[in-house]
Amino acid sequence: MKSKTVLITGGSSGIGKAIGTYLTTKGHIVYGTTRNISKYPDFVAFSLLEMDVREPKSILLAVSELIKKEGRLDVLINNAGVGITGPLEETPNIEILKAFDTNFNGPLNVIKTVLPQMRIQNSGLVINITSIAGYMGLPYRGIYSATKGALEIITESLRLETREFGIQVTCIAPGDFATNIASGRYHAPVKEGSPYQKVYSKTLTTIDNHVEAGGNPLEVAKLVDEIMNTEYPKIHYKVGSFMQKFSVILKRILPDKWYEQLLLNYSN
Repeated sequence: MKSKTVLITGGSSGIGKAIGTYLTTKGHIVYGTTRNISKYPDFVAFSLLEMDVREPKSILLAVSELIKKEGRLDVLINNAGVGITGPLEETPNIEILKAFDTNFNGPLNVIKTVLPQMRIQNSGLVINITSIAGYMGLPYRGIYSATKGALEIITESLRLETREFGIQVTCIAPGDFATNIASGRYHAPVKEGSPYQKVYSKTLTTIDNHVEAGGNPLEVAKLVDEIMNTEYPKIHYKVGSFMQKFSVILKRILPDKWYEQLLLNYSN
C-alpha cells in the first residue's frame, strides 16, 4: 500500500503510541500529538507535535505545521481522551465539562480543522477511537460512556456529510486494554458517609483490575492498519475480549432489565 501521512491525537503513550509505532513499521509517515512536548525529549518512535485538543488555536497550529511539512494529510486518528468515574450525583460539573471538552468537543474540533485539507485532496480517512463503554450506561462511568457514545453518533452523521468529498469516516470502540489510562483518570472522591461509598469504592477497584488485565494495544493498531487497507470501511468496529464485544450484541437482543442486571453483575 502507498505510504500515507497519518495524524494521531494523544500519540505519546498508550493506544495512540501503539498505533503510531505499528503504522511506522508499515512505512507510513506518522505524527502524534501531545499537550506538552517537553515531557518527551527522548521520544523517537515517530514525530510528535504539540497540540491540546481543547484549544482550537493549538489544533490549527499543529495541523498547519504538518501540512506545511508533508503537503497532505491522509488519515486522522482521534485517539486523545480522558477517563472519568464517579456517582453522577457527586461528580463536579466542572469535571463533567472537562471530560466532554477532551473526549467529544476536542475530536470534533480536530475534524473541523482537517476537513478543508481532505476536501482539497478529494480523499481522507477519519478514525474516531471511542469505547465499548459508549454503547451502554455503566454505573459510576456514566459521563465517560456519554462522551464516547456521543462521538459514535457524530461519526455516523459525519460519514453522511463528507461522503461526496471522497472522505471516509469510521470509529473503533476498544474494550479494556493494558494502558496508563487509569493514572490520568479523574475519580470523584469516595466520600465518607456517602450513600454510594461502599459500591463506588468497590467499582473503582474492579475498573482498575479490568484495565490491568486488558489486552495488548497492538490489537487496536492492527485493526487501524486493516481499516486503512479497506476500500469501504464499516461505520463501527469493536476490539477487545469476546465478552466485551458480545455485550454490545446482547444489548440489542436482551430485554432491558435483563441487560441491566448483566451490567450490575459485571461491574460488581
